[in-house]
Amino acid sequence: MNIQLVIDNRQVEAEGARTFQRRNPVTGKVVTTAAAASVADAHRAADAAARAFATWSRTGPTERRRILLAAADRLEAKIGEISQAMASETGASGLWGGFNVMASVGLLREAAALTTQIQGETIPTDKPGTLSMTLRQPVGVILSIVPWNGPVILAARAIAYPLACGNTVVFRGSELSPGTHALIAEAFVEAGLPDGVLNFVVNAPEDAPEIIEALIAHPAVRRINFTGSTRVGRIIAEKAGRHLKRCLLELGGKAPLVVLDDADLDGAVNAAIFGSYLFQGQICMSTERFVVDEAVADEFVRRFAERAALLPAGDPVDNPGCVIGPMVDASSGKRINAMLDDAIAKGATIATGGHADGVTMPATIVDHVRPGMTIYDQETFGPVTTIVRVRGVNEAIRIANDTEYGLAAAVFGKDVARAINVARQIDAGHVHVNGATVQNEPQAPYGGMKNSGYGRFDGRAVIDEFTELKWLTIEPADQQYPV
Repeated sequence: MNIQLVIDNRQVEAEGARTFQRRNPVTGKVVTTAAAASVADAHRAADAAARAFATWSRTGPTERRRILLAAADRLEAKIGEISQAMASETGASGLWGGFNVMASVGLLREAAALTTQIQGETIPTDKPGTLSMTLRQPVGVILSIVPWNGPVILAARAIAYPLACGNTVVFRGSELSPGTHALIAEAFVEAGLPDGVLNFVVNAPEDAPEIIEALIAHPAVRRINFTGSTRVGRIIAEKAGRHLKRCLLELGGKAPLVVLDDADLDGAVNAAIFGSYLFQGQICMSTERFVVDEAVADEFVRRFAERAALLPAGDPVDNPGCVIGPMVDASSGKRINAMLDDAIAKGATIATGGHADGVTMPATIVDHVRPGMTIYDQETFGPVTTIVRVRGVNEAIRIANDTEYGLAAAVFGKDVARAINVARQIDAGHVHVNGATVQNEPQAPYGGMKNSGYGRFDGRAVIDEFTELKWLTIEPADQQYPV
C-alpha cells in the first residue's frame, strides 16, 4: 500500500518525496509505504484548513449532516479494505477490525444528528428592552492526533465531531497505521467535503516531535485533541498551554473490574474475557486489574483461567477469526516480560499463559498481585491481566482507586444497590455495573479522570469541546448610561 498526504482534497507527496515504511509486526514485511511529512507540509495542511474554515464555518447544518451521513456510508463500504489494512499494520483480528468500522459508522451518524443540536440560550437581564443570549460558534482549525490501537473509531470521532460543529481539521495519523488512517481520510473526501476542510498528515516516527510542535504552534490551530499515552499527553498539554490552546485528552488506563462476594461469576468471567483480551488488551479501557473478594477469588480465577486458555491465537492476516493476535511490536513483549519477572520474584503466580515471544503472547493471568510489583501500577497494554485479592467492599473500593488512572471501571454484584454504591465511589470517567470495562456508545460522554486525561468525546458533551461560547446582547441604542 502506498499512501500520500491529503491537502485541499488532493493527494500530494511529502516535501522532497520523503517516505517511511510500516512493517507487519509478525513477518517484518513492508505493508505500507507512506509520505513522510515535513514541517513545511504540516504548515501547508494547517493553512489549507484555515482557508476552508471561512466557508465551512458558515455551512448550514443540513449540508454538514448530509456529508457526515455520506461519509458513514463510504466508511461502511470500505470495511473489508480497512480490516485488511488493520490486520497487516497492527495485527488486528477480523473482530476488532469489523467492530472499529461499524462503531465508527454509528458514531458518524450520531455526529450528523448533532449538527442541529448546537444551541445557545436566552439569559434573564435587568436591562430594560434588552435581549441577552449565548451563541455557540465554531472555533477554527482543530488538530486531531490519533493512535494506532483503535484506528478507525478514534479517528472517526476526532474528525466527525469537529466537522459537525463547523470546524476544519488537520488529521495527524499514526506512524504505525498510516494506511488504515489514509482510508478513513479518503472516505470523508469521497463523501463530498469541500477542499481543505479535512487535511491528512502522517510523518516518519523520528519526525513526530517536530511535526506536532509545529502544528500546535500554528496560529490557525485553535484546539487540539489527542488520544494516546499519558506520557505523551503531558507533552502535548504543556506545548498547548504555552500557546494558550485548549486540549481534549484521552490518555492511559489501568481499568479495574471489581468482583464482589455475591457476583455472578459466569457473567464476570464473560466480561473478563472480552475486556482483557479484545485486540490483545491493547485498548485504553482494557481490564488490567481484577479486584476480587477473597471469598470468591479461587473459583473466579479457576473459571477465568480455563476460558482464557482456550482462546484461539494466530496471525489475523492468515486467520481473521483468531482472538489473540500479535502485539504491535516486539518492544511490548520485552516490557511485559520484565513486569512478569518482577511480579513472580515478589510472590505472584501465573494462573494461565506465560511470557511473550517477540510479538506473540498467550492470554495470561497473573494472580496474587500486590502493591510494590511493577505490574500492579503500570499499564501492561498486552494480552495479560492481574488479580488483586481483597477482603470486603471497603478494601475493594480502596484498591480500585489505588492508581493514577481513571478512565474505565466495572463492578459485578447481584445486590445492585450495593454495586451502584461501589461504582459511585470509583474514580473513573465511566463505570459499568455487571458489564465490561470496554464500552463506548456515541450518545454517551466518554473520557477520563486523574491521569487518564480530561474533556469528553461523544454525546452532547462533545459540543462544548469544539465550540466557543459567546455572550451577545441586543440593546436599545438610546439607553441612558450613568456617565
